[in-house]
Amino acid sequence: MTVTSAPAPARLRPADLAGLASVGLRTRKLRAALSALGIAIGVAAIVAVLGLASSSQAGLLAEIARLGTNLLTVTNGTNLTGQPAELPDAAPGMVGQLPGVTAVQYTGTVATPVYRSPLIPPINTDGLSVQAASLGLPAVAGTSVAQGSYLNLATAGEPVAVLGHEAAQLMGIDRIWPGMRIWVGGQWFYVVGILNPAALAPQIDTSVLVGFPAAERYLGFDGHPSELYVRAVNTQAATTRVDNLLAAQANPEFPDEVSVSQPSQALTAQADAAGAFDTLFLGLGAVALLVGAVGVANIMIISVLERRQEIGLRRALGATRGQIRAQFLAEAILLALAGGAAGDVAGAAATVSYAHAKGWAIVIPPEAWAGGLGAALLIGAVAGLLPAIRAARLSPTEALWSL
Repeated sequence: MTVTSAPAPARLRPADLAGLASVGLRTRKLRAALSALGIAIGVAAIVAVLGLASSSQAGLLAEIARLGTNLLTVTNGTNLTGQPAELPDAAPGMVGQLPGVTAVQYTGTVATPVYRSPLIPPINTDGLSVQAASLGLPAVAGTSVAQGSYLNLATAGEPVAVLGHEAAQLMGIDRIWPGMRIWVGGQWFYVVGILNPAALAPQIDTSVLVGFPAAERYLGFDGHPSELYVRAVNTQAATTRVDNLLAAQANPEFPDEVSVSQPSQALTAQADAAGAFDTLFLGLGAVALLVGAVGVANIMIISVLERRQEIGLRRALGATRGQIRAQFLAEAILLALAGGAAGDVAGAAATVSYAHAKGWAIVIPPEAWAGGLGAALLIGAVAGLLPAIRAARLSPTEALWSL
């Protein structure tokens, strides 16, 4: 009696496995697309959040590098009684004598209201302030003239004003024309210019700037500077040395009544904190990925139930349990990877468009898109594992019962 052994099952090569997996998706395109959508949304959220955070930080650091980290500000603090202290009139000149200081400009707070016209109710100040300003202020403070001109020797003693960027917006002024006037301290001042935003000196943005002689002549200003803008040699060591000496140099009699700060440090801290809300959005992306995983698992379970005849036929033709398991697991992974790839593309497109609109450098970290695809791969494997095991456990007779 001759005993014949069953032939060895055909080997399922990776290319054959990928073809089998794609057939299941291509025959149910709409269902597969909807299942992959949840994963695509989650991956897109993750890529966009990380990309926008990196682009924003890169843009802010580039702005800091452009403006320089060598700007220091000296402001009048408070005295022992809690009242605002005064910087000496000679403070700008004394600070300018410090080794390592390359430029000093200054402003003085003028306690007077400013309005677009005398018809504006007195209560509607919009938070604007009037500042007496020195003639070289824009260059040292890190801003420039957007329209018109800045104060000069001829206009500093006349009722002439220059508007900070935000002050012009709040007043509804977007351009300069001859004869334009605003109401300052109960009289008309002619507007000759508008400044660009001052990232290192935001207080200038909401200010109306007039010359020191004009402030003293027309607005009763006492002439004391309230804030100095100091540029040091553009090295960290020189800036630190000047920083340590500024308070005593600006007010030798009462150095404790002087506040010294480095505005670029605030911007650097802002850049470091640019991703403060990233965790929240990454959490939302993770929730979307979880929903997508549930969708993949659900569609694969339904697919197993609908394809019992296919499973039985393949088993009857010699397919092993491992091959059936690999087929359905590969199908789930391929479905998740399709969603992950679509999410990568969508997240990158959102990052590029938003960063371009904001003028930022476009930075998409490799870990963002690689992590998105990795998460999709893991989700596909986990979500497809149970349906693949269920499919492999079906016996040929049980699977073919409905034929």
